[in-house]
Amino acid sequence: MTPGEYKNGGKDLRIAYHFDSTRLGEILIASTGKGVCYLAFVSQQAAALKELKALYPKAAFRGEKNRRHAQALRFLFKNNKGSGRIALHLKGTAFQLKVWRALLRIPLGELASYSSVAKGIQKDKAVRAVGTAIANNPVAYLIPCHRVIQASGLFGQYRWGEAKKTSLIGWEAARIFR
Repeated sequence: MTPGEYKNGGKDLRIAYHFDSTRLGEILIASTGKGVCYLAFVSQQAAALKELKALYPKAAFRGEKNRRHAQALRFLFKNNKGSGRIALHLKGTAFQLKVWRALLRIPLGELASYSSVAKGIQKDKAVRAVGTAIANNPVAYLIPCHRVIQASGLFGQYRWGEAKKTSLIGWEAARIFR
């Protein structure tokens, strides 16, 4: 997202959103004309939509499914293969974007520690800041924040709950060993 779009709360952005039921649970996907800007696991639709709108308070929203949503759904269920590249349109600081890019390099079925992510972006001492950036990832699963665990081997917290993180890690492991 451009600095201007980030600063002005999404003014002049048109965001299409869609709720969908998946094997991973209900999700909310949102996109702009440039790419997917939000994907979240949902327990209550109204609360999820409120959270999305809080990220882009000046944007225009419409409830409809589009090709970007369909592409993200295909990606979720094709072992990340055969669905092509997914365009993302993210709102984040330069540091957050750097962390999120690093997460994209963690292969399917593998895990990394918060400290290894910090080292990977040449910010060895910024482990807590890396954790905060990971917690603010706006596109669940597409940017695989669930693949980051504590150095001790504990899974740690997850924006959408520890049970969801555990199930995602297990689901991915099962997919690569089929």
